[in-house]
Amino acid sequence: QVQLVESGGGLVQPGGSLRLSCAVSGSIGRNYAMGWYRQAPGKQRELVAQITSTPITGTPITYYAEDVKGRFTISRNSNNNTLYLQMNSLKLEDTSVYYCKVAALGSSPTWGQGTQVTVSS
Repeated sequence: QVQLVESGGGLVQPGGSLRLSCAVSGSIGRNYAMGWYRQAPGKQRELVAQITSTPITGTPITYYAEDVKGRFTISRNSNNNTLYLQMNSLKLEDTSVYYCKVAALGSSPTWGQGTQVTVSS
């Protein structure tokens, strides 16, 4: 069974940076999607960035929401047991609870517990 634990959230000033981490325990196989979502108060949870495996080519596909392109970078370590989200040039509107999610082929998706990111001056 896959379990996820996020860390790295906190309070940062506009223009600052944070790196979120998501520790993945359990096997996710070679067909998976690993992503970061966020949910601000009163809003729906939205996809921020995602890595999707491509076992045939070996080159994963990355996706970024339009409003984080060029500022956020999603990555994972070679063992796929840690997912990262590097967030630069943070804006007030990036304030949210950030969740990681792993969806492995043939299994129900797993969510982490969330980590609060607050951008404030």
